[in-house]
Amino acid sequence: MLSKRKIFPTFANRKQRTNTFHTKTIGPRARTTTMKRFAFKMFLKPGFEAEYERRHAALWPELKKQIKDAGVGNYSIYWDRDTNILFGYQEIEGEQSSQDMGADETTKRWWAYMKDIMETNPDNSPVTVPLQEVFHLD
Repeated sequence: MLSKRKIFPTFANRKQRTNTFHTKTIGPRARTTTMKRFAFKMFLKPGFEAEYERRHAALWPELKKQIKDAGVGNYSIYWDRDTNILFGYQEIEGEQSSQDMGADETTKRWWAYMKDIMETNPDNSPVTVPLQEVFHLD
């Protein structure tokens, strides 16, 4: 039985502690871009660890492009095998994280595809809890 978790439909109206921290090189010239670190956790259903990894190894090219085009980069997801909690980390340009992209059809299809193996909200988005940064070292 899954435990009840507080539902966070989007992060758009939530204040997040973020930091500016690097220059992004684009083409032959570098431009300074404000990037924010964003960490969050999600909840994988027991027994679906290999399936979660398999689906992400075959991430749809159009979803990958959309995430990058939205200014999300350096994106990793880690799995804590003791708790089945997924820890996501990404760097975002602007205010939108990958967890805020549910308005488009590709993301909606991905969320529907993943709903059988993760705890989800009524709109199929993953139940996602933002984490507060308490330390950073460059």
